[in-house]
Amino acid sequence: MPLDEALGAVRRWYGDRGLPAYVQTATGAEGTQELLCAELEERGWAREVTAELWIGPLAPVADRAEPSGVVLSREADDAWLARYQRRGLSEVALRVLGGGPSVWFATVPGATQGAAPDAIGRCVVDGRWAGFAAVEVDPALRRQGLGTAVMAALARRALDEGASAAWLQVEAENAGARELYAGMGFAAHHAYHHYRAPESGGTGR
Repeated sequence: MPLDEALGAVRRWYGDRGLPAYVQTATGAEGTQELLCAELEERGWAREVTAELWIGPLAPVADRAEPSGVVLSREADDAWLARYQRRGLSEVALRVLGGGPSVWFATVPGATQGAAPDAIGRCVVDGRWAGFAAVEVDPALRRQGLGTAVMAALARRALDEGASAAWLQVEAENAGARELYAGMGFAAHHAYHHYRAPESGGTGR
């Protein structure tokens, strides 16, 4: 399908659902995605997010810390959601959050009863791969090892289920997270970008 025709279809699909149109591109070794990025920008699509997918072996993550105080659950309860940065999730979004072959949620409870957890995390085990997401720590408690403890607890559970490799996504500007994950043995595999459609109609060209 020609690009302008494809972008028109994307805009119609999102428009039918009352949503702004987005395109995600991933950088590749052959440079085709970089060409697509240039074509989107020429048509007025705005890059809003640049992130990378990092991969690494799972065992070193599990060995990074003794995950004492980390509680694992199959469901994201109200306390876990109170720390999650994406507030006000719809019913559909909550189903996506809990979807996957084997999903685990990690929580480090706060010191005060009823307060949001000190840290949270999520892991989906799918065969030999474990995907980490939503690793969030109370800003006042960062650099105290809580994020590492959450990752280690989830990694140990994933190892128990037969996984051996791990992946996660990290935004290019999140220096703290990049430092944490690099220390655990992760390295960038590829980058991706989110482009938002221009406000005008058509393809934006």
